[in-house]
Amino acid sequence: MSVTMIYNSPHFCVFEFEGSAAGVESAVGGYEIMDKNLRREIFLGGQDAEVFRRNVQQLIEQGPTSDEVDEFLQGFSGLMNQPVVLH
Repeated sequence: MSVTMIYNSPHFCVFEFEGSAAGVESAVGGYEIMDKNLRREIFLGGQDAEVFRRNVQQLIEQGPTSDEVDEFLQGFSGLMNQPVVLH
């Protein structure tokens, strides 16, 4: 499984986890969204990851600013219950 940072701003960081599905190379395994200010994160997998990917693709088509991307990601902050722990 590989992990790629796909977005990084002063407020948020998003990682894409590539998984493998039957017959599909580099299928999306999920996304981790980290709120740097709250020091919390959420992992989206399965159907949630697919919906997130579609919504991000629609947002990118509009040519958003980083503030608009951060505003989109802010919508997930209420669901973030995993603390970010640095080792």
